[in-house]
Amino acid sequence: MTTLQNTRIAMVTIDCADPRAEARFWAELLGGEIAVEQDEYAMVSSEGMTLGFGRVEGYEPPAWPNENGSKQFHLDLAAEDIPAAEQHALELGATLAEPQPGDSWRVLLDPAGHAFCLTDAASWG
Repeated sequence: MTTLQNTRIAMVTIDCADPRAEARFWAELLGGEIAVEQDEYAMVSSEGMTLGFGRVEGYEPPAWPNENGSKQFHLDLAAEDIPAAEQHALELGATLAEPQPGDSWRVLLDPAGHAFCLTDAASWG
């Protein structure tokens, strides 16, 4: 397979109903900065990673759990202290997903209903 040199993922863009709310949530959770904040689009930068949020009319969040595999995406966040990170996310507007997959991961839903996982940072090297 041929690949282009210097090609990398520059940003992941996530569909939602309210880009401003998504950007505020993820900027606070990740300790990032809101680079763009508009009604139709917002962008957050944190430690070399950029997340974009695009407004979609009639947006419907994915279900959790979702046996059909149509959850769209999820982010795995490495946390030094999973309970503290979970509490912080809940304070920012996340909700705890049910069911949970076990003790080493915590699945939460961001304000738009996207699933994300908190994992032990030590597991990521």
